Amino acid sequence: MLRHPMFLALMCSSALGLTGCGDGQPFFDVDDDGSVCTTDCGTDGGTDGGDGSLTVDLPPGTNDPRASGDILRFEERNETGGGLVTDVSYNRQNDTFTVDNLGFDGQGPYDRGDDVASMGGFAVYDADIAVDDFLTGEPVGQIVPYRAILGVSRNRVDGDRRTSFAIVRTGGYVGYGFGGFIYERNGEVVLPDSGAGQAVFTGNYAGMRVFDGIGELEFTRGDMEIAIDFNDFNANDAVRGVLTNRAAFDVDGNRIRLGGGDDALVLPNLPFVIQEGTQSLTADGELAGEVRNGRVLESGTVEEYETGVYYGIIAGDLTDEDDGGEIVGVLVIESTDPRFDIPVQETGGFLLYR
Repeated sequence: MLRHPMFLALMCSSALGLTGCGDGQPFFDVDDDGSVCTTDCGTDGGTDGGDGSLTVDLPPGTNDPRASGDILRFEERNETGGGLVTDVSYNRQNDTFTVDNLGFDGQGPYDRGDDVASMGGFAVYDADIAVDDFLTGEPVGQIVPYRAILGVSRNRVDGDRRTSFAIVRTGGYVGYGFGGFIYERNGEVVLPDSGAGQAVFTGNYAGMRVFDGIGELEFTRGDMEIAIDFNDFNANDAVRGVLTNRAAFDVDGNRIRLGGGDDALVLPNLPFVIQEGTQSLTADGELAGEVRNGRVLESGTVEEYETGVYYGIIAGDLTDEDDGGEIVGVLVIESTDPRFDIPVQETGGFLLYR
């Protein structure tokens, strides 16, 4: 049985606030028969599980997602440098994070961050800034900064974390640079019958911003809410979400001032685009759709500001009051940063509970 090349061995660490954990289950991709996917799987975006066309195509990953099984998704390789992350693993004894397939991001694992050790309750890791020449021992400078954010569920399935996400980005390039994201569900989901009512999930969000025009990396954090109406619309379940209370920090952890004119950074609430007639939720518990907001200029006019997509997976039993379920996911957002008048891309992850 072949293991998918992208995996995350999620194990416990007191530094992460996780205790009593087992060896953890790696990220993997599941075939129709339950075996792990071979190298030709996961090349296309996912489908909607048979409920009609999703508003936004799912990222590549599990080819035949089912409510009864594990699901993994990862960033599709793209011209801006995303989707290059391959092997990803976490070492609980040393609290280190290992990433493969990114040039000049150090020789060894990423260590827990010195200046920024956590963001929004999720762990942050730093790559080496230099490695030794294998022959002369002379230091070789790396493309810095490379950073990783890791989020894991507080719940377990057969000893493994029920949901998790990982994001890797760098501010070492004039463009967006190289990196990737990955998110997964271990175990099944039980969704309520149509007409059951509504459910709301809340939790934390943390992300990284990279720029097309300058070599910089910034962190963000915020609060996230997703609500689902299983009664309506008649054609599809309605999914509503919003990212609020956002704050930004430079790579050293210093808070960035928001607002104060048209040339200042603003991070307004970022709502989901609610769709009628097209799916945002599949029968397998996957979510996908668009996000969009605007900003108010000093003149009083409102202009479109941030646009992007959300991806998510629901896990657990939503009909069991002792469980209630949870959602793991990723946001990918693009805008023009008012401070520099250049494009910026923000990638963040979230874990939400009822």
